[in-house]
Order: sequence, then C-alpha cells, then structure tokens
Amino acid sequence: MTVSTPAVLSVDLNALARNYHTLEAVSGQPVHPVVKADGYGLGAQAVARRLMAEGARTFFVARAAEGVRLRAALGDGPVIYVLDGCHGDDAAMLKAADLRPVLNHPAQIQAWRAAGGGTCGLQIDTGMNRLGIRPEDAPEAFDGLALVLTHLACADEPANPMNRRQRDAFAGVLDRYPGVVRSFANSSGCFLGPDFAFDTVRPGICLYGGGPEGRPDSRIAPVATLTAEVLQVRDVPAGESVGYSRGYIAERPIKVATVAAGYADGLLRSYSPKGAVWIANETRPLLGRVSMDVCAVDITGLDVAVSDPVELFGPNRLLDDAAAAAGTISYELLTSITPRVPRVYSQ
Repeated sequence: MTVSTPAVLSVDLNALARNYHTLEAVSGQPVHPVVKADGYGLGAQAVARRLMAEGARTFFVARAAEGVRLRAALGDGPVIYVLDGCHGDDAAMLKAADLRPVLNHPAQIQAWRAAGGGTCGLQIDTGMNRLGIRPEDAPEAFDGLALVLTHLACADEPANPMNRRQRDAFAGVLDRYPGVVRSFANSSGCFLGPDFAFDTVRPGICLYGGGPEGRPDSRIAPVATLTAEVLQVRDVPAGESVGYSRGYIAERPIKVATVAAGYADGLLRSYSPKGAVWIANETRPLLGRVSMDVCAVDITGLDVAVSDPVELFGPNRLLDDAAAAAGTISYELLTSITPRVPRVYSQ
C-alpha cells in the first residue's frame, strides 16, 4: 500500500558536501560540523555520515542525548563534543558513549573531574553572556583538555566591532592552553578572515544552505527543499474571504490553490501575510492565515492542478528569503520542520 506524503523535505547531500568544502576553502582550516537539533532539522545521522565521507572527523551537538544517538549511528571513529557540558548525572552517559563535554562553568569542571575526568573541551565566554567562563576567570590548563572555544555573537554583521572584541578577548587567554586546539569561528565567522579562523571552524547553518549574513549568498548552495502538493483549486469571487478570521478578502475574482502544508508541518504561522511560494514557475503570495495542515496560494492566471508541486523553500524560493518573509531566520525555519514531514535524501 502506498502512503500519501503531501509534504516532503528533500535534502541534497551533494550540495551539503559542496558547502562543507566551500567553508574549508574560505576559512583555510578544518571544518568541525555542528549537527545539533537533528542536523538543523535535516537528519543528523544522514548529514553526519555524508560529512564523514567528505573528511569530517569531529562533530558538535548540544545535548548529551543527541550525542548518544549520533555515536550509535557513526560508530567509534569520530569525535563528538556536547556543547551543554557535563551536569553531574550526565557524566556516566557521556563516558559510556565516548562523548566529550564542553565544560562551561567551574561546577562542570568539578563534576567531570569527580566522575574520573577524561578528554573534554572548555568554553570561554568572550561577551555573549550565554555559556562559558569569563576570560578573567578562565582556569589554567588541566588534564584531558583538548579543545578551547568561544562563540561569536555578531558574526553575521561583519563590520560589528563586537567581532574584534571577542576575537581579542579569546586570544588573550590562549597562552594558558598551549597545544590545545582553538576553535572560534561559526558559519558566519568563517567569512571574517584568517585572523578569526584559529585552528578549526565549526559551522552550522551555512552547511545547510543559509547565507553567512542571513541572506542568500552565491557561495552557499541550497541543501533543503520543502515541497507540498496542491490539494484543491477553487475560484473565489470578489468580496469573499480566505482562511480563518477572514485573513484575506478578495478585491477581485481570484483562483486559489489549497496546499498541503501548515504549521503542523513547520510552515510558520508568521508567514501570514508576507509569505510566498514557488508554483508553476512563478513566485506567488500566500493568502490569509496559515492553518495547521494547509495554506492558500493565489494562482490567478496560472495553469495549476491538484497534486501539482509547490516549493515552500528551496532553489527557487531561497531559504533566507523565505525566513525573512516569515519574520525569522533560516535556523528557525529548518528546525521547525516537524517529524510528520518525511526527509528524502539525494546524493
């Protein structure tokens, strides 16, 4: 029996590989991919396996449970760092799965040591005030420390002076960690120049098709394409409304396609009223409010039939443009795609 899948997320693993090598070339340093949040919604196991085939040997996840799943998928070869660090009870899980915590606080260092220690990373907070130890409180090197990192707050704004301040703050503590791998640049940071690259870079969104400045960039290939089918085509007379709360009122007779994608699939409700899709080789606006399971598209003047494909984002409706229309960023757009949308991989 064939099961209908009206909405599908297609993942181009060849494009992922191209972006990986682009980031290598731009930064001049080894790429350690960030595959947290299930590979930014694309499927961590599939993307990590392909990145391993391209040469990646070190990966970053956010949660210990993510690391456990990734270790089971990848086997014993790659290094996997957990950005959350070590919270007492997690130490046994981390050790059993050969995961390396990125320690963010003196209490985490103590917890890791109390559990027997082992190879780990250390995060320095250079101004983001999110995770990490402030430079003035940074400890001296200790047994097992293999990586020291920080995280850029404004890398998608190349001219922002915060980037240089963070870079200098990070460089100011590195004498304490001779021989330890230094990691500074995220996706956008890879494009800030060699002074920001240090020993390794750890990109996320640019691997998956988002531009380094939050807008499309010709150097970054689209990886993810979210498509859905037309469920119904109807004529709407002038004066009638479309969707909940009369979110759109037709000023003239129009033709409308009801498309099988809604916020239960990850099509953000915030697309109303500025969203658009690619259909019948044109960009056309969404009408009214996005519903749980469907949305409406103005197809007046187009030749569109039931079951025709609609690209919500992809090579014709670029990820960053779609995110901007929804009033958000590409990260949220990708990680909002829900489990009921199947992931289909090409390579």
